[in-house]
Amino acid sequence: MYDIVIKNGTLVDGTGSAPVGGDIAIADGKIAEVGSTISAAAHRTIDADGALVTPGWVDVHTHYDGQISWDSEMAPSSHNGVTTVVMGNCGVGFAPVSPGNENALIELMEGVEDIPGAALHEGMDWGSWETFPDYLDYMAEREYALDVGAQIAHGAVRFYAMGERGRTNEDATAADIDNMGRLVAEAIDAGAVGFSTSRTIGHRALWGEPVPGTFAADEELLAIAEHMSRVGKGVFEMIPAGTVGKLENLGGERTTQEAEHDLMRRFSLVSGRPVTFTLVQAPDYDPNLWREILRLTDEANAAGAQLHPQVSSRPIGFLTGLSAYHAFMRKPTYIEKLAHLPLADRVVAMSDPAMKATLLEEKTISPEAPGSMENVHGLFRRSAAVMYPLSDPVDYEPDVSDTLGARAKAEGRDPLEYLYDFMLENGGTNFASLSTVDVTARMNVLREMLEHPHTVTGLSDAGAHVTLICDGSMPTTQLTYWARDRKGDQLPVEFLVNKQSARNATLYGFDDRGTLEVGKRADVNIIDHENLKVSPPVAHHDLPAGGTRLMQPVSGYVATLCNGVVTRENDEDTGARPGRLARS
Repeated sequence: MYDIVIKNGTLVDGTGSAPVGGDIAIADGKIAEVGSTISAAAHRTIDADGALVTPGWVDVHTHYDGQISWDSEMAPSSHNGVTTVVMGNCGVGFAPVSPGNENALIELMEGVEDIPGAALHEGMDWGSWETFPDYLDYMAEREYALDVGAQIAHGAVRFYAMGERGRTNEDATAADIDNMGRLVAEAIDAGAVGFSTSRTIGHRALWGEPVPGTFAADEELLAIAEHMSRVGKGVFEMIPAGTVGKLENLGGERTTQEAEHDLMRRFSLVSGRPVTFTLVQAPDYDPNLWREILRLTDEANAAGAQLHPQVSSRPIGFLTGLSAYHAFMRKPTYIEKLAHLPLADRVVAMSDPAMKATLLEEKTISPEAPGSMENVHGLFRRSAAVMYPLSDPVDYEPDVSDTLGARAKAEGRDPLEYLYDFMLENGGTNFASLSTVDVTARMNVLREMLEHPHTVTGLSDAGAHVTLICDGSMPTTQLTYWARDRKGDQLPVEFLVNKQSARNATLYGFDDRGTLEVGKRADVNIIDHENLKVSPPVAHHDLPAGGTRLMQPVSGYVATLCNGVVTRENDEDTGARPGRLARS
């Protein structure tokens, strides 16, 4: 007798094959049978008539490095059909760590990934590990709604190996480099699924310092590549210089994307390992530079490298609203009289015409910490005219006439004043997004990136930027937007499913999952594709120390199974926790 039989579904098996009708049988956490009709008995039968049946999603770009201590549900990824996550991206993480140095890693994560420091101080089980193998053993004792793979981060390694010299980006000595290489090899040998680094000056610690490793010499990384070659496992993940724009106010990047690409090519050839890196359109440099990076990737891979640009399924949007960062949060009156109030009371107070006039006219004050994400308040003030209000469901290809600036102009009003009133509507729950003015043009770029044979999908940043970005819903957006709602040419659902299941699983060596084939892990989604929906963000005050995070409600997942166990049903958590540490 089977444990579960899923009947009458439209099977999109993750291999890229066209959808077919059929059944799936599950036993002992694995797919035991796939066929047009399965008549054998089962402890439970799930009717998937009218629904897609797919592998669980593999999200390779998350930042749950702290959240694994306090959240077994692993939201929002578990809400979005994800059954395996990879964390430890962008060169930031929490192991190895010398006793007493935890605060430096917290400030690094808070500055780069915008995870509240108070939550990391209170919610994490500091003292439970020092080395990266210790950290893996700590996770191995815990249970989650999905599987978790962890990468060792350059920032933590450099600080652990070099102390303050590493944290402040001094050049490493030969002994330092050898020590770091051995730490990375030890971690991967123990089960780390990769090594990550960040080389963009846009990534800064809370007090303004660049991430340790930002300016590391090529020799430092290539020595680590040699150690990874000896271990014979692991992926190298990198945020190249030039990824987030020129940033002249931070001193400018020290190298080019082309030079970074050549470094990654050499790293792959020396290590024999796959390399994945962030690829976005960077208009501050050259709006077509991404095409050149893809061309260089084709050349490098034809010569034996394994380079996989990591691309998003929609533009990364900065969110603003009263429960998030906004244009008025650094006004002295707001800080003194409003910031501490409950949302409803804040709305009442800000609705007073005198208060509105004060907040519109007052000069702002900068936060004490130069690396604090609160500094985005200035960007929101300057960009009020080009923000888009978020509808329900969210429209990821709105017309330019929908911007707040266009709406304000139609009413003869100032865009910043219009934004002020917009945020107060609906009890202060409205959100607007700042991404790009011509969304259709950006989507056309993303389509070309997605279709490239060497790219992988990622960049959800799930678990990070908790009051600025809600991109943990990207796996769901891929199916709603690209396979159903796209106003132009859509992408086949079988292509999208392959891209975010088997393709990502293969990249990280998770060969036991990613497709609906006999013998593979029963990580499965049952999806009501016609009614799949991503709604605007909702503020939740559920982080340790009362911290706030934004999450987008998602509906349409009939069921999600991890390791053959139903973890979510009708978009509700079942409480089951079959997820475990996924070692390399």
